[in-house]
Amino acid sequence: MNDATTAVTVYTDGACKGNPGPGGWGAWLSSGGHEKELFGGERLTTNNRMELTAVIEALASLKRRCRVAVYTDSEYVKNGITTWIHNWKRRGWRTADNKPVKNAELWERLDALVQQHDVAWHWVRGHTGDPGNERADALANKGVTSILR
Repeated sequence: MNDATTAVTVYTDGACKGNPGPGGWGAWLSSGGHEKELFGGERLTTNNRMELTAVIEALASLKRRCRVAVYTDSEYVKNGITTWIHNWKRRGWRTADNKPVKNAELWERLDALVQQHDVAWHWVRGHTGDPGNERADALANKGVTSILR
């Protein structure tokens, strides 16, 4: 990595009205005074799928290699990508008790995107007034609303 690598801050969140149920994802990206808001939704999904999709869509939106600080309130996402994924891959996408990893296609996509950037993962407690997390939460809820129209 060189000093010319763009630094990007990303806050992501997922939302689900029922689990499973209609869901949304949101991501707020900022870099060098520029901001981008992303959101979307699915009619029948789970909260964990929306949490993963938010990070996937944020990283996929980057046009070149970046230093990325990802902030998520999902321990599932943070622990999955920093800890659990290594054993899942070693076991052929199976859990410790030999069951298929849930959302494996999303984990595989996220893993591939992470390889394209220099990512630092941060967990933040949700709904405690963190401005970036609150913004991502609002975008995730906007994602739910967008598919319920």
